[in-house]
Amino acid sequence: MDTFPVERMTEHGTSSVDDVVEMLRSASYVADRSLATALFLSLRLGRPLFLEGEAGVGKTEIANVLSRTLDRRLIRLQCYEGLDVSSAVYEWNYAMQMIDIRIAEATGKQDREQIEDGIFSERFLIKRPLLQALEEDSPGRPPVLLIDELDRTDEPFEAFLLEVLSDFQVTIPEIGTVQAAEPPVVVITSNRTREIHDAIKRRCFYFWVDYPDATRELEILKLKVPDAAERLSRQVVAFVQQLRSRELFKLPGVAETIDWTNALLQLDKIDLDPETVNSSLGVLLKYQDDIEKIRGSEAARILDEVRTGVAAGA
Repeated sequence: MDTFPVERMTEHGTSSVDDVVEMLRSASYVADRSLATALFLSLRLGRPLFLEGEAGVGKTEIANVLSRTLDRRLIRLQCYEGLDVSSAVYEWNYAMQMIDIRIAEATGKQDREQIEDGIFSERFLIKRPLLQALEEDSPGRPPVLLIDELDRTDEPFEAFLLEVLSDFQVTIPEIGTVQAAEPPVVVITSNRTREIHDAIKRRCFYFWVDYPDATRELEILKLKVPDAAERLSRQVVAFVQQLRSRELFKLPGVAETIDWTNALLQLDKIDLDPETVNSSLGVLLKYQDDIEKIRGSEAARILDEVRTGVAAGA
């Protein structure tokens, strides 16, 4: 895949939403125009892009696509409960510092002040994702920073992140302030297991990534699983679309649609049948209660609707 010309995204008046649509498609990402518009504005105005939506709808992939098409390093901060500064920004390599102190004391070549200055130098600094994101690989080429599943963290970390996103700088007491020469391209995702503070969202361009409609999902499937037969692809998309209209604990995302199609190819299927659907529901649905609700008569009913619809549209 060729990289997308970066200057088309940064020079005033030379880029457009159509360019973003083209850029995404060059990486086999099928986006609707509203998502492309949000991404275009984020890139042109240097603001973080905040993506919310259910798991598996393609939020994280946006950052991967930007990294590949703009030929920028991707730095990922995977969020989790209890994430703190030492894991997200930096920490000191205490073991190596102690070794350096012991060597200095044993040789007697440095006094106490020199030792203290030496151990708090950059060579003992362990840079975590947020600090790495402030560094450029080369002038004018900041990385892509993915802050994934921010909703898994707690409010104190949100408050700290707000500082970072405001000035794109981090203060290390022993060294000083590290500031990005040019802000990284920032993508923040959330599965909305809890609400993110409005102050974070105000600093970003916000977009809700929804499940695709049948037409777009079929287009995605043709790009991601080109070996699947046309009839099978249509049946898979129609079946998944029907599942999303049911009351399930966790609806299948686009990722599950792709996984199920690949699984069906491994089973040498060119057409859906009740036995295959029932035996492979675990690829689509990740909770036993959901599987039990669909398996059997409900799956057969959905499959009948799917076959009728696909046959009518053929």
